[in-house]
Amino acid sequence: MSTLQGSELSSGRAGLAYTSEVARATAPIYERLHGVIPQIEWPVHAPLIAAINELKRLRSAIILAHNYQTPEIFHGVADLTGDSLALARQAVDTDADVIVLCGVHFMAETAKLVNPEKTVLIPDFEAGCSLAASITAEDVRLLRQRYPGVPVVTYVNTSAAVKAESDICCTSANALKVVESLGSERVIFLPDEFLGNYIASQTKVKLIIWKGHCEVHERFTAEDLCVYRQQYPDIQILAHPECPPDVLVEADFIGSTSGMIRHVGEERPQRVVMITECSMSDNVAVEYPEIEFIRPCNLCPHMKRITLPKILRSLQDLEYRVEVEPEVADGARRSLERMLEVGRS
Repeated sequence: MSTLQGSELSSGRAGLAYTSEVARATAPIYERLHGVIPQIEWPVHAPLIAAINELKRLRSAIILAHNYQTPEIFHGVADLTGDSLALARQAVDTDADVIVLCGVHFMAETAKLVNPEKTVLIPDFEAGCSLAASITAEDVRLLRQRYPGVPVVTYVNTSAAVKAESDICCTSANALKVVESLGSERVIFLPDEFLGNYIASQTKVKLIIWKGHCEVHERFTAEDLCVYRQQYPDIQILAHPECPPDVLVEADFIGSTSGMIRHVGEERPQRVVMITECSMSDNVAVEYPEIEFIRPCNLCPHMKRITLPKILRSLQDLEYRVEVEPEVADGARRSLERMLEVGRS
């Protein structure tokens, strides 16, 4: 028997109940999530999860979720998960007709760029990014005039229009490799200042750095990390390179979201704190219940615009569709493809 009736699928207005059938259908999911989602909350999430997973099949849809999504999304309805680079790579290979990107707008644009013939949806069109908002295509053109002949490396946390003005994209996971792949003595690095400073400390290439910041990571301080060490002397501190330099100095490990996850899996520390967006700790804790995660609760307001009800409505109404103007898409796609080629080399 269907967990969601056909009329409910089409209308998107009918209420969803936590029935015994829904409870059985979602029991394996909650068995994994019980350590991070209180039991009292599950009857709220479960009917939506059951409905979304059924509707995915009817729509020939696939859900991509970034590491910063909440656990009920990341582990409950997502088919593919990861950081920006992983989602970009996985988006290329999907056979689904519809892609729902649970993340922020630039990620949905990226999915559309590498899947131009597919329907790409974002559940909330206003899910933006402070880094993407910190620079425009006109800014890049002005930088090229100021530094003629210097290649432009652009972090994926940017709009398609900015990517189109760039030579190649990068993520925090592959930024160093991308910068050094160009064989240039100088590189313009956009738009995250702290990531740029970190990469500059790892290479002989001179970086010309834009001063954009992530509104989540820039709020962390070295004092925060010192407090963690005072409270938990045995703690391992893992920090994202978008954090300020004084934070990185205090960290035991610096890496992208995928790098931090890999480090936890390899080292299996007894106690760890991830200096990045709050939900990531919950998502990783599901995989390693034996590790104690101290959670610094800096939330990304844009990531948190994506919710289960919005995902369901997105699939029901096929909204909100992400499109990129053809003249922008060609240049942006070139920059992304160059990045992916570096990753394969």
